[in-house]
Amino acid sequence: MNETTVLKMKQMQLYGMQNAFKTAIESGKTGDYTLDQFISMLIDAEWDERHNRRVARSIKNAKFHYQSSIESINFDDSRNLDRNLVLRLAECNFVEKNENILITGSTGVGKSYLGTALGYQACIEGFKVSYFNTSKLFSKLKMAKADGSYLRELAKLQRQDVIILDDFGLQALDSTNRITLLEIIEDRHNNGSIIVTSQIPVQGWYDIIGEKTIADAILDRLIHQSHRFELSGESMRKKRPTTKAEIV
Repeated sequence: MNETTVLKMKQMQLYGMQNAFKTAIESGKTGDYTLDQFISMLIDAEWDERHNRRVARSIKNAKFHYQSSIESINFDDSRNLDRNLVLRLAECNFVEKNENILITGSTGVGKSYLGTALGYQACIEGFKVSYFNTSKLFSKLKMAKADGSYLRELAKLQRQDVIILDDFGLQALDSTNRITLLEIIEDRHNNGSIIVTSQIPVQGWYDIIGEKTIADAILDRLIHQSHRFELSGESMRKKRPTTKAEIV
């Protein structure tokens, strides 16, 4: 009977429940539970299994360039990194409020790591996240305009709860990318959150975007209701191994 039950659980894709039931039977600990406790244990196991699969799927779909976590962030005083603000943002209320996060600082101080850690946390909290290198995203969308898939690509972006634009401002925007950025920002205004990392201070973004009218429209929407970090200190790459998982 137990083997039949395990088989039925597998066929119904109740993998968490199946593993918990099988473990309890094999360990001979079923007698340690009352009936309601046993049912509760099975349901909890199934819930945990589905939650973990959903988080893993969200992280895979986000296509992060780094592996990072809130727990491993270095809060050394020299970094000008507000621990309380980071931990508050890690609760991901900023996503529900459609707020943005702007992270600036020189090369190697941990901008991408911080932005990605908040992105990972959003995945854990059940939000849809997409990570992009900004230059590569603009190149992809230029190609999409050429082959007619541009609106479909914009729609994909719009469905995300959080998008991460990493390394913004390495190159000044041309007219095409300027309009593309405006369309992305307009679609997400009050409908989603954006995390931007950049070596350029926010006040320098006007020059990066160009054309004052469009720059005003973009930055007004982007900066309004945003949380800002201006990281400082020595490059973290000098202090830690230089693998993707270790660079902060």
